[in-house]
Amino acid sequence: MKRKIFLPLIAVSLISSFTFLLLCCKPKDNVVDPPIENQTPPPPVLGHTTIQVYPHDTSFYTQGLTFYKGELYEGTGDPGYVGQTRLMKVDPKTGNALKKISLSDKYFGEGITILRDTIYQLTWQQNVVFVYTLKDFKKVKEYKLDGEGWGITNDGQRLIVSTGSGILYFYDPSTFRLLSKSSIMEGNSQTFNLNELEYIDGYVYANQYQYPYILKIDPAAARVVAKYDLNDMWNRVKAINPNVDVPNGIAYDSTTKKIYVTGKYWPEMYEIQLGQ
Repeated sequence: MKRKIFLPLIAVSLISSFTFLLLCCKPKDNVVDPPIENQTPPPPVLGHTTIQVYPHDTSFYTQGLTFYKGELYEGTGDPGYVGQTRLMKVDPKTGNALKKISLSDKYFGEGITILRDTIYQLTWQQNVVFVYTLKDFKKVKEYKLDGEGWGITNDGQRLIVSTGSGILYFYDPSTFRLLSKSSIMEGNSQTFNLNELEYIDGYVYANQYQYPYILKIDPAAARVVAKYDLNDMWNRVKAINPNVDVPNGIAYDSTTKKIYVTGKYWPEMYEIQLGQ
């Protein structure tokens, strides 16, 4: 009689122990720890050194800034004011426009770039890209842009465009046909608010709209590899004029290897050296 009772108790005990082990070892629902090797650290935040300060016209709502063959060109926007969308050749020592044209008030001008003596100027929500001759600012073409235009630069072969997102678009300069696009990662997330662009020695540098950063992007890896903090100069211009807007404008003079930055309505433009 004891054997008949004892054997079932052993079986029950074994089943209970096995169930307990299963419950303890069951993974938690919806919790997945990503492999450590797939984690990408955020890019380093670096500083800069101001080398020289130049005057900048406070009526310029700067959208595009670029050097070409040693000369400075600037594009502006802001449809809230008549005649504020302009394309200009600017004297960096005085901040004055040496040559300019104004666009119709229905256009909000955005970024500019120059490739093979040809100027390209984006518009924001009007879906138009204007193409001009460098010598006399004569408009020779218009292209259709599928979406908003923010910043534009070139790598010597392709036009590179931002739309305020975290994606860079690559276009054929002769037809404005979309060749490819890249989603740019910052750490483990897609970056955002890419605005004015400049191509320097294999990297795309981008103002991050509404933030005090210039992002250094490796276009081949589609990744932000460094961030440069402009807080000090933004605070400086706000102390001069509280009505200034965000940093926007990166220009590289390939003849002197110098980098210049400014912002919307800023009273100054800066020659800077970026930190390493």
